[in-house]
Amino acid sequence: MRVNKEEIINRISETYSKLTFECQQKLANKSKVLVLPKGETLVRQGQYSDKTFFIFNGCARAYYLKDGKDISDWFAFENDFISSINSFFLNIPSPHFIELLENTVLLEISRKDIEKLSDDFHDFERLSKIVVTKTMLQQHERISSMQFHKAEQKYANILSIRPDITQRVPLTHIASYIGITLETLSRIRNLKNRT
Repeated sequence: MRVNKEEIINRISETYSKLTFECQQKLANKSKVLVLPKGETLVRQGQYSDKTFFIFNGCARAYYLKDGKDISDWFAFENDFISSINSFFLNIPSPHFIELLENTVLLEISRKDIEKLSDDFHDFERLSKIVVTKTMLQQHERISSMQFHKAEQKYANILSIRPDITQRVPLTHIASYIGITLETLSRIRNLKNRT
């Protein structure tokens, strides 16, 4: 798949916050386009990761392993950013893996370059704040749902945010993301299909 870096940067500018032409040019110089296959691992648990990724096309998930179980805790789709937040901001080994669930086109940017762009361009600094705020709100929403909603409502919530998720993400990952068993998710889906 042939992708134009300017097209990706333009989409970031339109989706989050307008970037000046000069800022877009500098971002183009500092970033890298990756076209990667489904199943590729962007970040491994225990690895230091100072990169963030903008998904132009495709989807990814962050997950960790606990007692041999694979637990999803973040999905990212077109127009989302994803990174190992702890490693990116705290410069510690990543507690997560990040893997691609589809063939994906990404824009990769390093923390050092993001800091430099934020220092040099107010519009990029504003964009960074918007991205961080959006990510925090999504994570807060998920935590609230996990704490206060029953299984059926958790599933309804994720469908309302991402109606196509069951076509793009395996049900085992969705079940672990909303904190229920695959059997419970199957039962909820069967009940929904009957109504």
